[in-house]
Amino acid sequence: MKDTTPWPRPQDTDRVAGVAAVEAVFARRPDDVLRLFYVAERRKEAGPLCKVMAAARKPYREVPPDELSRIAGTGHHGGIVAVALIKPVPELGAPFPAELLSQRVLPVLDGVGNPHNLGAIARSAAFFGCAGMLVSGDPRQAGLSDAAYRTAEGGLEHLSLFRVPNLPVALRAMGPRFTTVAAVSKGGVAPEKLPRTKPFALVLGNEEEGPTPPVVAACAQRVTLPGSGAVESLNVSVAAAVLIHALKSLSA
Repeated sequence: MKDTTPWPRPQDTDRVAGVAAVEAVFARRPDDVLRLFYVAERRKEAGPLCKVMAAARKPYREVPPDELSRIAGTGHHGGIVAVALIKPVPELGAPFPAELLSQRVLPVLDGVGNPHNLGAIARSAAFFGCAGMLVSGDPRQAGLSDAAYRTAEGGLEHLSLFRVPNLPVALRAMGPRFTTVAAVSKGGVAPEKLPRTKPFALVLGNEEEGPTPPVVAACAQRVTLPGSGAVESLNVSVAAAVLIHALKSLSA
């Protein structure tokens, strides 16, 4: 179907860019995809997706690279962009979602403000088999965005995401089911020293300050990755990948 819809996109949509991310949104929530754009070099990858769009009578179009950059809002679009409804991130409630109880490591983000870090953490979490992720109500916390989708390479579509307005209260409530662990730059134990009796809820904090003091106080454990001392710490997304892998191998 020829796309004659005016640009810019509606405010209740996101731009999902890159082959992996676009294929993931088609695989997980195809009904949410509203429009598809791609360059000639991506015809092979776009072909099956165009058939889905045609069957749903939704617009799709091959466009020149400069137009795709304008649509994507960036030149880093990987040659294909889907415009989709914003993925809902409901508030965490009771009973605790079953899909989160089944995983061995549950990432919890406390004020991670850079959307690229959010996306990178989601990518690692999905890669290592996490089913979901929690994001705090900290005003610094990044939400879903074009940059987060692009960096996640499809990872955000494979995670159930939930908002937690009061993270300390939620962490205390999670105590019977999870070993709650705050990742701190110093003063914590090495991953292998943590108890292995329950799955882990791994709290990853703001890039500059780490988890907030009330959040750290609400956690049963603190973990620190030992390093050479040449630099103070790892980027939070790198630390997340290392810790998710380490804790997954430890958890019950």
